[in-house]
Order: sequence, then C-alpha cells, then structure tokens
Amino acid sequence: MAFESQSLKEKNCNGVFGDVYGLTMVSKELDHLVKETKPTFELRFQVPNLRHVIRDFLRTREVGEFLSGALAGAMTKAVLAPLETIRTRMVVGVGSKNISGSFIEVIEQQGWQGLWAGNAINMLRIIPTQAIELATFECVKRAMTSAQEKWKQGDCPKVQIGQVSLNLSIPWVSPVAVAGAAAGVVSTLVCHPLEVLKDRLTISPEAYPSLSIAISKINRDGGIGAFYSGLSPTLMGMLPYSTCYYFMYETIKKSYCQSKEKESLNRPEMLFIGALAGFTASTISFPLEVARKRLMVGALHGKCPPNMVAAISEVVREGGLRGLYRGWGASCLKVMPSSGITWMFYEAWKEILVVQNRVL
Repeated sequence: MAFESQSLKEKNCNGVFGDVYGLTMVSKELDHLVKETKPTFELRFQVPNLRHVIRDFLRTREVGEFLSGALAGAMTKAVLAPLETIRTRMVVGVGSKNISGSFIEVIEQQGWQGLWAGNAINMLRIIPTQAIELATFECVKRAMTSAQEKWKQGDCPKVQIGQVSLNLSIPWVSPVAVAGAAAGVVSTLVCHPLEVLKDRLTISPEAYPSLSIAISKINRDGGIGAFYSGLSPTLMGMLPYSTCYYFMYETIKKSYCQSKEKESLNRPEMLFIGALAGFTASTISFPLEVARKRLMVGALHGKCPPNMVAAISEVVREGGLRGLYRGWGASCLKVMPSSGITWMFYEAWKEILVVQNRVL
C-alpha cells in the first residue's frame, strides 16, 4: 500500500507539472504567433534621383550654347582686359589722346594693376552677357530659319482685311540679321547695370574704389534707375553693331566655306573671320559708341548731354567729325582680337558641349 501510495503521488505530481509545462509551451507559441501576425507600419521616404534629369538638361543644345558663350567670354576678357581699359579711357576723353600715352599714364598713376581696373566687374558682366547673347542668337536664328522654311511651303501667316488678304511672308529678311539684333537687345536689357558699374570703376577708381562702394553710391545718388542710365543710347548703338557683327561673321564664314568646299573652319580661320566681322561692325557703329559713352559718364564731369543727338553734336563741336572716331584705333585694337578669340573659343566649346555632347 505504501508503494502504491508513493506511485500515485508521483503520478499525480507528474500530471500537474506536465499540465503546467504544456500550458507554458502553448502560451509561448501563442505569443510567438501574435508577434508574427502583429501588423507593422513603416514610413519610407525616397528622394527622387535627379541625377539623370540634370544630366539630360545639361546636354540640351540650348544649355550647351549658353555655357559655350559664357566660357568663351570669360577666357577672352581675361586676356584682353588692358586693351578694354585703354579703349574706354580714350573714348570718353580721359587722359592722353593716343594709345601709348594712355598706356603709360595708367601705369604711372595706378601701376600695372590699373590696366585691369574694373576687371572683376568686367568678368561678372561679360560672362552672362556673352552667354545670353550667343544663346539668343543661336535660338532666334534656328526659329527664324524654321519659320521661313514653313512659309516657303505655303504655311505662312496671313491677315484678312475685308476682301484683301495680306501675306506676311518676308523671305528677304535674313534670319542671321534678325537673330543678331535680338541677341544684342536681349543681352543689353539684362546686363546693362553691369556695364554702368564697369564704366564707373574704370573711369573714376578714386570715387569708386570697389564694387560694393560703387553699387552703394550709384543707388544712393539715383536709385535703381541710375543703373539703367544711358540705356536708350546703348540700345541704339548696340542694334546696328550686333546686327552687322553677326551678319558679317555668318556671311563671310558661309562664303569662305563654299569657296574652299569645306564644311567647317579651322581655328586660325575662325580667328581671322571673327576679327574681320568685329572690325566691320565697330567701324560702322563707332560714332554711336562714342555718344553712348559720353552719355553714360558725362554725369561724372557735370556735363551730361540730354540725348544722343546732343551728345553727337557736342563731340563734333569739340573735335570735329574726327571726334566721332576718337579712340577708333584703340577700339579696333581691342575689338578685332576680342571678336576673333571669342568666336574661336565659342566654336571650340560648342564642339565639345553641343556636337560631342559632353558635360563639364
């Protein structure tokens, strides 16, 4: 009986602990199942990959032409800044009346660094100016050429006035001339304040020793409008120059390639044709350039002519007809290499960024 009682106790104990162990295992399994079936919420933010978008944008033709113009302008101005300083001084009648004398005066008064007076603002001016100008020229030329081709196929715009139908097709208008005029006007409207700053820094470095002081003084004396002083004569001078400049370059380039039976120019040919185009355009429009400079800096000497006609009359009265071409030699000395080098650099960069479609 004792043995049976002991066996019964062990059986009962095993039964109780077995049930407890089984319940514990079931509980753990249920907890594990609950954890597995418990819903999880995750917030993921994925930044869009703009790398390909930006790369495709930089490879567009328009951006390539814009960057080519900016790089060409910057590289040209870095080389030719001294000639720009001397030309500006001679055009507005400051100091010596010849190139060598003006060169020596600048060195004696301001040292070698005086030849690069205003070059910082000149670089800031020329980069956007050249980029906008050349990109506008290329864009308008393509648009005008495409429009004329459509008009030749009979898809030209017409105006109906009663029984009269007017055909607005103008095949005699040169797309290059229109594009050149548009390039000059657009770049002038955007970048004219930088031209005003550059002239002040070049002509009166004592009154305007730095860019920040020049901006402050001009704004204090005349407000925002002072940054656009001389805009009308600038546009009047820029329009014939820009039109002639681009028209001459494209015309000479096309004629030369046809005569030589070649598709493109080499670097020396670009340099020469660009210089010739700049010389022709500068010679034709130089009297307007003299009047424009006289208007822009006349306020510094207390005798600003009221308009361009008055400025031209004042120049003729003081120096005769030769006065309209005072500084023409220095201008050609600066414009010819500047035009040639600009076109050479521009065509080179355009070949890399547009033709070969590379990204900087």
